[in-house]
Amino acid sequence: MPSFPDLGPPLASPAAQLRLVAERDIPEILVAHQDDPRLYESLALDRPPSGAELGRRVEGEAGERAAGAGAWLTILDGAEGSGSDLCRGQAEVSDVDWDHLRAGLSIWVAPADRGRGLGAGALALAGRWLLGVCGMMRVELFAAPDNHALASAAASAGFAAEGVLRGYVRVRGRRADAAVLSLIRADLDGGPA
Repeated sequence: MPSFPDLGPPLASPAAQLRLVAERDIPEILVAHQDDPRLYESLALDRPPSGAELGRRVEGEAGERAAGAGAWLTILDGAEGSGSDLCRGQAEVSDVDWDHLRAGLSIWVAPADRGRGLGAGALALAGRWLLGVCGMMRVELFAAPDNHALASAAASAGFAAEGVLRGYVRVRGRRADAAVLSLIRADLDGGPA
């Protein structure tokens, strides 16, 4: 099975940077969950993560990436003039299907950093990395239909809204709709799918 490559230097654009998750990100992740008490719900978690849970996930990320099961990336400020390595959010690759060359992408941005284009920048970087370097043909993003900020960020990153899947996910014991957005290789190439 293919694997996801190590990024080496961070992926960078004027809007955002992405690097592999690191243990030093854990305090900022915990603070983001404190500052947005509903963040865990938007990530389809039963509760906010603990520091120990995050530590175990960080330890397992390289193995998950090597196995081709997913990748966990940290969002940083844009490349121009920032120089900061402070975690501003996360992008996660999951639901990988190597037979059909598609993967799911989810993202969150810390409350203090929202509205600055970090989400759109990170989605563009992650989408292009997955479709280019990683060889995927399709990247999917699912969101609550009323998450207009995520839909706007995804559209700015080139993702196309495909519609709403009714009753698609189970969230805390009930069925919920999910808006689906996608980026395909033809979106980057300008050719047919």
